[in-house]
Amino acid sequence: MNYLEYMQLNPFQKFGYNIGKFFKAVPGALKKFFCAIGRFFKNLVLGIGRGVGNYVSRFIKGDWATKLSYIVMGVGNVSKGQVIKGFLFLLIEVGYIMYMVFFGGAYIAKFGTLGDTARHMETVGGKHVTVAGDNSMLILLYGVLTLVLTAIFFVIYIANTKSAYKAQQTVAAGEKPIGFKEELKDLLDNKFHTTLLAFPTLTISVFTILPLIFMILIAFTNYNAQHMPPGSLFTWVGLDTFSEVFKLTDGGAGAASKGYTFIELTKWTIVWAIFATVLNYILGMIVALMINKKGIKLKALWRTLFVVTVAVPQFVSLLLMNQMLAVDGAINVLFKNLGIIQESVAFLNSTPLLARITVIIINCWVGIPYTILITSGILMNIPADLYESATIDGAGPVKSFFKITLPYMLFVTTPYLITSFIGNINNFNVIYLLSNGGPNDPNLYQAGRTDLLVTWLFKLTMNSQDYNLAAAVGILVFIVCATLSLITFNMTKSAKNEEEFS
Repeated sequence: MNYLEYMQLNPFQKFGYNIGKFFKAVPGALKKFFCAIGRFFKNLVLGIGRGVGNYVSRFIKGDWATKLSYIVMGVGNVSKGQVIKGFLFLLIEVGYIMYMVFFGGAYIAKFGTLGDTARHMETVGGKHVTVAGDNSMLILLYGVLTLVLTAIFFVIYIANTKSAYKAQQTVAAGEKPIGFKEELKDLLDNKFHTTLLAFPTLTISVFTILPLIFMILIAFTNYNAQHMPPGSLFTWVGLDTFSEVFKLTDGGAGAASKGYTFIELTKWTIVWAIFATVLNYILGMIVALMINKKGIKLKALWRTLFVVTVAVPQFVSLLLMNQMLAVDGAINVLFKNLGIIQESVAFLNSTPLLARITVIIINCWVGIPYTILITSGILMNIPADLYESATIDGAGPVKSFFKITLPYMLFVTTPYLITSFIGNINNFNVIYLLSNGGPNDPNLYQAGRTDLLVTWLFKLTMNSQDYNLAAAVGILVFIVCATLSLITFNMTKSAKNEEEFS
C-alpha cells in the first residue's frame, strides 16, 4: 500500500492496517532479537577463547617472576619494583584462600546438594537433644556469595598476570614501571570515571545482582512450605517448578490448578496493562490539550491542582478509595441517598467484571495527572505552523489531533509508553491496596480475579510460602517484559530515526 492509498483510508481502517503491519513485523523482530542473542553468546565464546590464548601466551613468554605470579600473586610486580601493588595482589590472594578455608569452602562443598542432614533429635546421655543439621537457605545464600567472590577473585587474578607481564615488557624496553603513587594519580585523572563508578558498581552488585542470582536459583529448587529450613532441607529439582507453572491440572480432587491460575492471571495482566496504559495516555493527553488550549483561563490553577494530586502519596489515595468503595462506604451511601441504587454494591468483591472495571477506572484517576505533567511540555513544543497549515487545508480539531498531535506525541513518548506498559504489568499498589486481588475464586490457586502476576507472586511468598513457584513466575514475567520492551522499542521510529519527526 502506497502513501496515497493509505491516506484515503478511514481512521478505523488505518488502525487495522497499522495493527496488521505491527504483527507482520513481529516475526522479523523476534528473528533479529534472537540473532542478536546468538551473536552475543558467539562473541562471548570467542572472547573467552582469546582470553585463554592470551593467558597461555603470557605464561610462555614470561620470565621466572611472571610465571611465578601465576601461583603467587604479586611476585612479578614486586620483582620489577612495584612493591605496594604486588603486596596488594598477594594480600588479596591470601585473603581469598583464608575465606575459602575457614568459611566459603564448606558452603561450596554442599552447594550441589544444599545440605545432607536435616534438623533431628538425638539421645545423648538419656536426654533428647535437638541437632541443628544443615540449613539449605544459608548454603544457597553463602554459596552464591562465594561463587561471586570467586568470580571477582578470578578477574583480579587475570589482572595480576597481565600486570606482571606488562611490567616485564616495560623493564625489557629499558623503562621504569609506573609507581603506586602515579597509578593513584591516574585514577583521579585519566581513569577518574573508573573511580566514580567503583562504589555504585559495588552497591549494585551487593544489593541487586546477588539477590537476583539468589532468586533465580530458588526457582530451580523445591523451597516451599513443605521444605522450610532450618526444620527441613530443600534441594535442586531442575525445571520441575517451571513445568508446574504450565501444568493445567494438579491431580488433587478439588485442588486449584497452578497452571490454570498462571494462564488466567497472565491474560488479565495483559488486558489490565493495555487498558491502564492506553486510557491514562489518551485521556491525560486530552486533558492536557484542554488546559493548553487558547482561551482557557486559570491555566496555572488547573496545572497546580493536578500537581497537588500527584504530591499526595498514591497509597493514601488508594486506601481512601478502598474505603469509599466499600459496601458501607461513602459512594454507596451517596448513591442510596440520590435514589440511584436500593442495595449497596460491592464494587471490588461482587463480580470479576465489575471489580476489574472499577480498578481500571480508579487507576485512571490516580494515573492521568502523571500523563498530564509529562505531555504538557511536549504539547507546547509542537510547532504552531503545523496546526495553522492544517486549518488552512480544512482540517478540524479531531483530524489535527490524529494527524499532528498524536503522531508527534507517539514519536517523542514511545519510550515512556513502553516503560508505562511494563510498569502496569508490575503495578502492585493499585491492585493490592484497592481490591487485594478480589473477588476470590476457588478455581485459582492463592489468587483472586483481579490479581496480577506480581500480586500473585506476593501472595505465593507471604500466604503459602511457595517461594520456588514465586521465583519461577518472577523469572517468566521478567523474560516477557524484557522481550516485549526490546522488540517494541526497536520497531518504533523513536529508535530507528532519533533525530527527526515526520
